[in-house]
Formats: sequence, structure tokens, C-alpha cells
Amino acid sequence: MQEPKINPYLIMAIGVISVSTSAIFVKLSSAPSGVIAFYRILFSALLTMPVFLIKYRHELRNITKKDWLYTVLSGSFLAFHFILWFESLNYTSVASSTVLVTLQPLFAFAGTFIFFKERYSKTAVFSGVIAIAGSVLISWGDFRVSGEALWGDVLALIACLLVTIYMLFGQTVRKRMNLITYTFLVYTISAFVLLGYVLAVGEPLGPYPVSDWVYFSLLAVIPTLLGHTLFNWSIKWLSASTISMGILFEPVGASILAYYLLKEQVVWTQVSGAAIVIGGIILFIMDERKTRMRIKLKNQQTVQSM
Repeated sequence: MQEPKINPYLIMAIGVISVSTSAIFVKLSSAPSGVIAFYRILFSALLTMPVFLIKYRHELRNITKKDWLYTVLSGSFLAFHFILWFESLNYTSVASSTVLVTLQPLFAFAGTFIFFKERYSKTAVFSGVIAIAGSVLISWGDFRVSGEALWGDVLALIACLLVTIYMLFGQTVRKRMNLITYTFLVYTISAFVLLGYVLAVGEPLGPYPVSDWVYFSLLAVIPTLLGHTLFNWSIKWLSASTISMGILFEPVGASILAYYLLKEQVVWTQVSGAAIVIGGIILFIMDERKTRMRIKLKNQQTVQSM
């Protein structure tokens, strides 16, 4: 595979910072969860559409039936990820919800091992455990094993599983499909799924105050186009498990924003957990890069010996 011209880890980092704003905009909106998710993805698809129609629409005829199936499944899983995650924010705090929804390595490690036969060093596994432990520590003071908070935690954990499946499908398709084409198709499919859900459960599509439309637009531009789209770019060069590790930084950024914008309390466990998360992510990425360089060097030596 040709080496990327831009460092994929830098792109992934920008994506992580962008998605950290998502929970804040959702909390600030007064609309139902399904409606917020629908307008977020609809606006994202509409913003992507002009570039797709001008430069990439001809690629549709080259998409295989298998890739169409994976893309439809990817968009569907993304839709229900947003529904469940946004709903979880109605019952629990930003810290708890983002911690649980970003525990993707638990599922991504298993998924890439089963479906892509990826192998991990002991250092990579150890760093994953460290980062997950840090994420749990961030919300330790906020977990309440009772009533509404527990229900919110369960919804966030299921949302985590769904977004990991979405990324695993993306890891397969993005190796053969242009970023803009894949992004537009996934967002469009996801928007149709969300529209069906909203109509089925009877959530009103309007009217909403101007502030809500601003939050819908911000959700489309920042965490979606600057967040998920950059992840879709990175996934061509990095594995789903690597991106999932990077996303573990999201609870750190979300907790900081929640403190300043929503006045949610930040306790010492969250600060300590943030430091542990960052340490685990750095350790994992260093090991991943070392592994990639070792494979690249081995391939070069193989070519030279032929």
C-alpha cells in the first residue's frame, strides 16, 4: 500500500479533538435523541454531496455488491450508535457516557483478531488495558449503580459496540473506496435509517428553537465532518483498533468541555484517569508504529532479495 502524504496519527488526533465536542452539543440541545442524530447526519450528507456529485459520482458503478452490503450495514450501525449514545446522555453524565462509548478497544481488539487475523504484542495489549482502566477511573465518581444512571450506562456501552462494528466494516470497504464516496454513502444511508426511526417512534421533526438548529449544524461540521470523516480517512492507513485507542482520549476532552460549558464537576479521579488514558494511548501508538516500521523493513528486504 502506498504511504500516506500526511501523518495518519496527526489526522486521527484532530478527529479525536473534534468528536470530543459531540456530547456537549447534544446536552445543550432540547430535541429528542433520534431527531438530533437525524439532523446531524442529514446535514453532514448534504455538506458532502456537492464534492461527491462533482468529482466522484462516477465511482458508483465500480462498487461491488459486497461493498454495497458492507456500506449499508456500516451506515445502519452508525445510525443506531448515535441514537443509543444520545439517549444515554439523557440519563447519565458526559463523563460516564463518553467513557463507556469509547471503550471500543474491548470490541475492536476482538473484531480485528477474529475477522482480520491481526496479532498484537504484549505491549499493545498492556497499553490497551492501561487506557481502558484510565477511562473507567475518569468516571468512577459518577457511576451510580441504580435507576436512570445505570440505564444510561447500558445504552452507552451498547452504542460503543455498534460504533466498533461500524468501524470494522469501514476498515474493509475503505481499502477499495474513495473517502468522499464512502463518507457520502454511509452518511446518506444512516440519514435514511434515522429518518425511518424518527417517524416510527413519533419524534417531531420540528419546530425547534434557533439554538437547536445551530447545535445540529455544529454537530454536522465539527464532530462529524472533522471527526468521523477524518477517522474514515485514517482507517485506510490505520486499523480500527488503533483508531479506537485514539478515541479513548475523547472522555478527557469531553470532561474538560463539560466542566467549563455545562458546569459538570470534575473530580480527582477524572484528572488522574485522563493522565492514565494519555499514557496508554502514547504507549500503544509507539508500539503500533514500531510494528509497522518492522513490517515495512521486512517487506523491503524481501523485495531486494528477489
